[in-house]
Amino acid sequence: MSAPSPFDDDLGVLLRQLGNLVTPMAVRVAATLRLVDHLQAGTTDMAGLAERTGTDARALERLVRHLVVMGVLEGGEDGTSLRPTALGRLLADDHPAQQRAWLDLGGAVARADLAFTGLLDAVRTGRPAYPDRYGRPFWEDLSADPALAASFDALMACDGNAAYDAPAAALDWTGVRHVLDVGGGDGALLASVARAAPEVRGTLLELPGPAARARQAVAEAGLADRITVVDGDFFDPLPVTADVVVLSFVLLNWPDDDALRLLRRCADAVEPGGRLLVLDRADADGDGADRFIGTLLDLRMLVFMGGRVRTCDEVLALADSAGLTNLSARTVGSSVLPFTFSLLEFTHAAGNTAGTKGVAA
Repeated sequence: MSAPSPFDDDLGVLLRQLGNLVTPMAVRVAATLRLVDHLQAGTTDMAGLAERTGTDARALERLVRHLVVMGVLEGGEDGTSLRPTALGRLLADDHPAQQRAWLDLGGAVARADLAFTGLLDAVRTGRPAYPDRYGRPFWEDLSADPALAASFDALMACDGNAAYDAPAAALDWTGVRHVLDVGGGDGALLASVARAAPEVRGTLLELPGPAARARQAVAEAGLADRITVVDGDFFDPLPVTADVVVLSFVLLNWPDDDALRLLRRCADAVEPGGRLLVLDRADADGDGADRFIGTLLDLRMLVFMGGRVRTCDEVLALADSAGLTNLSARTVGSSVLPFTFSLLEFTHAAGNTAGTKGVAA
């Protein structure tokens, strides 16, 4: 009977998984260098890999050795025949899980993850660490760097249309004429609404950089005659009103003061008798995977933007402060997203006369 591994206990879990920054960075470097793609394309020796990746062969060998120990790669004992394991194949660019792009240090999210070196300061102050590392807030950084913004859009667009089909189908669009999507990204939600309710027209409000990309996406979807994209800052008075205003995965990006300001802007844009729909990540008592993803996202919101994943009750309290009354709250699943999200409907509180501006054509 073999002796137990020194890593088969809590100390081993701490060393290998929880207290170890080496392995996560090694995996990100492998993803950035596209090591698995090169291996699967037939380059399985260290010299060839170093040439393909533009790296120092001896340093690369040390990286590979750790990836073999951690079960990401295998083989290569004779200097050739290195190959990915089943785990390592998750880092292939064409793998359905799309993890290589999420871990690529040249991409928006993995690059932003480097700001976690400032997590201690973020926890002490409640302020995001991203601006300290990169010199400007997350969204300003993306707006100023088209390549970075494009990488972020590509990650967010992964099965985006299908992801939004569930909330679009869950809502009653009867009698709705105009939907204003505030901070609507590339327009995937409005496109799902357009498929669910052919009589509805939409307006998408975004910063200039994302707005330009949204116009292209809307045109490619053949919806330019039904969806108008407007440049603007949603902390300013909103340029149009609508009978339905939507905030989709926006509130969690902002701390409470800013989230309240945004809800008030949206309340002002809801026409009398209309609704505000808030689609957000649900902080519910789901299963282990769902809760893990929720806490992961919550800490990213803190470090990247100073935002937070809120409970349903916390969103309801903010909405009440913004002069809104809750009509419904439900949890919605998605066949393409590994978590659930909350869908909340609001209208003006009794006596609130917000939403008196004219509707733009």
